[in-house]
Amino acid sequence: QVQLVESGGGLVQAGGSLRLSCAASGRIFSINDMGWYRQAPGKQRELVATITSGGSTNYADSVKGRFTISRDNAKNTVFLQMNSLKPEDTAVYYCHGVVRTSPMFGSNDYWGQGTQVTVSS
Repeated sequence: QVQLVESGGGLVQAGGSLRLSCAASGRIFSINDMGWYRQAPGKQRELVATITSGGSTNYADSVKGRFTISRDNAKNTVFLQMNSLKPEDTAVYYCHGVVRTSPMFGSNDYWGQGTQVTVSS
């Protein structure tokens, strides 16, 4: 019904930058919150940043001042600009969306397949 597809991951040196994108497609009536989560090997998935449809943002303390989340509502796309990357930012990054597929029903959670971000020291 709904697909979230991430792009933009890769390998970067410490101090470098990457920009992640996530496009939602399929049967979409509306999208409320969108966000990015990450999971490092041996650790639980954690919140990185979220953004509401109105543009209000929330960040994990570990990325404040370095990462910026934004979205293009017309294109159902969310972005994550990551600057001053550190080795501890290495993880698989997952896109998340709270999507309503019909005005008749409530919203459901959807996840992308993940994109690897590796920061070398």
